[in-house]
Amino acid sequence: REIKLRNYDPEDEELKKRKLPPAKPASVEDTVKEQLEAAKPEPIIDEVDLANLAPRKPDWDLKRDVAKKLEKLEKRTQRAIAELIRERLKGQEEELASAVGSAKQEGSDSE
Repeated sequence: REIKLRNYDPEDEELKKRKLPPAKPASVEDTVKEQLEAAKPEPIIDEVDLANLAPRKPDWDLKRDVAKKLEKLEKRTQRAIAELIRERLKGQEEELASAVGSAKQEGSDSE
């Protein structure tokens, strides 16, 4: 087995022959440049939603759980509002009909 000396600087002439020449570091600039270019992400600004990046409010889970119930209540509220409007319109029609009827009676009295 042959001895190879890399770090040891021998004083003996016979051992100096076995000493390996100093190693030259390999150029890694090209490799590093390729890795850096591959690591650069393309801008994805169009796909990023800023609302998702913002931290959620502490009560977001409560709102999520109550949302279904609120939908039902919203439907009921809209039905109730529509019914109240219908009742008011019926009341106005009756008032209008009575006002028209009284106007006809006054018009026939004056003739």
